Amino acid sequence: MKLRITLVKSPIGYDRKKQRATLKALGLKKLNSTVIKEDIPQIRGMINVVSHLVRVEKVDE
Repeated sequence: MKLRITLVKSPIGYDRKKQRATLKALGLKKLNSTVIKEDIPQIRGMINVVSHLVRVEKVDE
């Protein structure tokens, strides 16, 4: 299974460098950018850190 992750809220105003680094690691650069990632525990943990900034949808292959 894969996940579609979309950046829906700007990280500006959130002073935690960890959140910005997590978005960069996920490949999300601009607002409304979307990436497709495998549903693995490491990606789920990254999503959990920035859950207030992203929208996650399941994608069937």
